[in-house]
Amino acid sequence: MTVHLLKLCVGADCVEDLVEWQAKRMEQARAEGKPPLPVHVTRMWPKREAELLDGGSLYWVFKGLVLARQRILGLAARTGEDGIRRCAITLDPEVVRVRPLPRRPFQGWRYLAPEDAPDDLGRGERVEALPPALAAHLDTLGVI
Repeated sequence: MTVHLLKLCVGADCVEDLVEWQAKRMEQARAEGKPPLPVHVTRMWPKREAELLDGGSLYWVFKGLVLARQRILGLAARTGEDGIRRCAITLDPEVVRVRPLPRRPFQGWRYLAPEDAPDDLGRGERVEALPPALAAHLDTLGVI
């Protein structure tokens, strides 16, 4: 049974920012002779590892809206400079845009059931996201 992760995309205002940042990191990894795959490092290790690796994705939240996802390819231990063990989530380089879905702020990551995940947009299909404040207000009203 598959499960997904939901994570705030801190430091990025839009999907293009994430794509650009990951492209730079992948080029750096390639230059260092490492696999050119995007990796997101998080402090906690997911307890539902098997379910994540069974087709799960990491869904990215930008300014209160889920706008994109990346398939999770693997989890690996990584020790930080502070000596603390962390979880390195290896992601598919393809960033898939999804139908905007409002999400309130949270810390860390959350599990996301497949039935609660937003649908992928078709190739070339674009949906302009609502301004975050408007989306949050409509969400509180139960409109979206």
